[in-house]
Amino acid sequence: MADRHPRRWLILGVLCLSLLVVMVDNMVLNIAIPALIRDLGASTADIQWIIDAYILVFGGLLLTAGSLSDRHGRRLGLVIGLVVFGGASALATVCETPGQLIAVRGLMGLGAAFLMPGTLAILTTVFGEDERKKAIAIWSSVLMLGALGGPALGGLMLEHFWWGSVFLLNIPIAVLGIVAALLIIPESKGPTSRPDTVGALLSTIGMTALIWGVISAPEHGWESLRTAGALVIGVVALVGFALWERRIDEPMLPLPLFRDRNFRGASLSLVLLSFSAGGVMLAITQYLQFVLGYEPIRAGAAFIPMLLTTMVFNGIGVVVDKRFGARVALTAGLLLVAGGFAVLASLDYADGYLKLAAALVIIGMGSGVASPAAVGTLLGALPPERAGVGSAVNDTVQQVGAALSVAVLGSVLTTAYRAAMPPGTTGPARDSLGDALGVAAATGDAGLADAARAAFVDAIAVTSLIGVVGGIAAAVLAAAVLRPKPATAPAAGGPSSTEAEEAERLSTDPEVEPAGIERPY
Repeated sequence: MADRHPRRWLILGVLCLSLLVVMVDNMVLNIAIPALIRDLGASTADIQWIIDAYILVFGGLLLTAGSLSDRHGRRLGLVIGLVVFGGASALATVCETPGQLIAVRGLMGLGAAFLMPGTLAILTTVFGEDERKKAIAIWSSVLMLGALGGPALGGLMLEHFWWGSVFLLNIPIAVLGIVAALLIIPESKGPTSRPDTVGALLSTIGMTALIWGVISAPEHGWESLRTAGALVIGVVALVGFALWERRIDEPMLPLPLFRDRNFRGASLSLVLLSFSAGGVMLAITQYLQFVLGYEPIRAGAAFIPMLLTTMVFNGIGVVVDKRFGARVALTAGLLLVAGGFAVLASLDYADGYLKLAAALVIIGMGSGVASPAAVGTLLGALPPERAGVGSAVNDTVQQVGAALSVAVLGSVLTTAYRAAMPPGTTGPARDSLGDALGVAAATGDAGLADAARAAFVDAIAVTSLIGVVGGIAAAVLAAAVLRPKPATAPAAGGPSSTEAEEAERLSTDPEVEPAGIERPY
């Protein structure tokens, strides 16, 4: 069990502040999509790459960044991430073309690759097992506050300034986070070992190629040489990475980590959840502005019910986890998320905001209940000396899910939209809602605008069915794989706390076969 740090709650506050910069940026970017289309001349493909360039670099470098943080210092990795992310945000404000913004978003992904695993790794090292999930719930709730304020501030700036002003929000948060991290957070490292250069190279090539193939599929097709070639390179590199890590004495990523049922089950559940949610949420932002006609600030405020519900249910999730165990909390939360997507699947053009708000509230309830259990279970499975790279594994699998979501669900959304449009519609109006509204405005064709909006709502409903399936599949997986929480009080004649801790150590040691010992989750 990790020793408790006397300043652990203050450190948690700094970690929350540091991660706010990523949360605010991602929420603001969704609100800014119509402005990017209008002011920067970004096409649908440009918008996807503005989002995916970040995911590509972030997901490709997470394992390497986490390993470097373990070796050279987790606080150092966190500070480097903040410096790069803040600097890239400053560059984003002066971009003049979609291509420039795509490149800058990739640089932001580099910063986030160091920032994200650093926050979770430091949290793991300063909190003991008994307080970790409570800390995670607070951490998640503070991030929800950032998600609440980000769209509102971003919408306000979009109404009064140019699109690039939304990135200015990141800079003061990053500067404050850097200063606070240097003053408050203690440095921590894993054991000194030889750098695994080959492993870092193989993991970076493998993850980058895999995500590149996935996000190229909607535009070029799964059977194209570009997509298939990238996927083959990614798989070959990752298989080579796994074989290499098994062969060397000091691997970058200890593969026995995946033998832990809780780590494996929680990770796969989160992959399915992030896959089902990502593409649908992106579509909802366009629904609010293009279909309901909300201004950016009002569109940002439309997510408040979900975010507030998530904050409240984070605390409920901790209670459920403590009382019934992580398996029950995670399964119940995922089923609630599936229920929220089921409400979205029934969305109709005439429904307006009320049904959407109900769906968002149910999704927020599920996310709040599931999050502390999922992340806490993952962190609890990590050996302290591998906290950085282990946390990066968690972030990586979720980024793969997010990339698949944008690629696959984006393709499903486009296909469903085209199928729902009137048969005689041709040209750009058949490709996207934004293009259709642009054509309708130029020609004065109100009928085309109504047909496009109705088709887009139908497409959201179809795509939401995948969210329902993903949520149910994740819940079934969590129920089947995660171990139940044992009784809190030891039975008569049971092991002492010292003996239980030793048994816990043996159960996670890759060199020792566990003998029916269940971990306390």
